[in-house]
Amino acid sequence: MICRLFGSVSQKVPSVLYWSSLMKPQVVFVLGGPGAGKGTQCSKIVENFNYTHLSAGDLLRAERAREGSEFGQLIANYIKEGKIVPVEITINLIRKAMEETMQRDEKKFRFLIDGFPRNEDNLQGWRDVMEERADVKFVLFFDCGNKVCIDRCLERGKSSGRTDDNRESLEKRIQTYLQSTRPIIDLYQTHGKVRTVDAARCVDEVFADVKTILDKEG
Repeated sequence: MICRLFGSVSQKVPSVLYWSSLMKPQVVFVLGGPGAGKGTQCSKIVENFNYTHLSAGDLLRAERAREGSEFGQLIANYIKEGKIVPVEITINLIRKAMEETMQRDEKKFRFLIDGFPRNEDNLQGWRDVMEERADVKFVLFFDCGNKVCIDRCLERGKSSGRTDDNRESLEKRIQTYLQSTRPIIDLYQTHGKVRTVDAARCVDEVFADVKTILDKEG
């Protein structure tokens, strides 16, 4: 069913899709455990640098809530269980968001992709669909202890309305992160493409380090 709608991720993106003829999209993958502050820091980056923030989680939640979505319930089930949504869905939501951003303004070619790739399947999906169409500059890794992450999410859950900001889901999400996402970070680390920030500190202290990294990387 997924492949029927989106097509296999191994298929080439149709040539009719729009990509800037002047500048290849530049991508920073933003990774870290749940509650590490990825979204907060991405908002501050957008305020200070010419990046567009695309949150894989937000895109999935929007698709889940979209009236008539064929995958709304499937996405809801995966999120509730702290599992990773099939890459065919996630990669195409990301691709569509990038495409629409560049159609509106071809100068908007720098993207923060937050919460992706979360496992090997995600990474392979990116390589199949996007590797020739976008350059991954580096991974911005927000390193934060599990207890801090859980406490932050539980506090956030008091007002966020997110169904996964509860202890049961969080413990599952932490395990998924450790088992599936950390190996992706380690892989990029072997290629010298990880920039690590201590995310256990206050927002401004974390952003000071983030700013230093982005000023250097350009």
